[in-house]
Amino acid sequence: MEYTFDWGAFFLGILILAASGALVIYYRPIADNFGSGAASYDRYRIWGLIGCGLGLVVMLNLHTFLLTLFFSQLFGGN
Repeated sequence: MEYTFDWGAFFLGILILAASGALVIYYRPIADNFGSGAASYDRYRIWGLIGCGLGLVVMLNLHTFLLTLFFSQLFGGN
């Protein structure tokens, strides 16, 4: 499979990265308002960091390569 750059995936990755970065920066007020307060601080911060990693993968258009690799192993395709 050949790597191709996609502007749509790049901008979607930037949006995911921005939202996840905001979650990492402002995890305390978000956890206080939507979660169970101090008990969920680490959980919100971890999900924000996971989102940052996912945003980078989507931004570089590597998600199509990884999904193709996974499904070809799962279903025995090319």
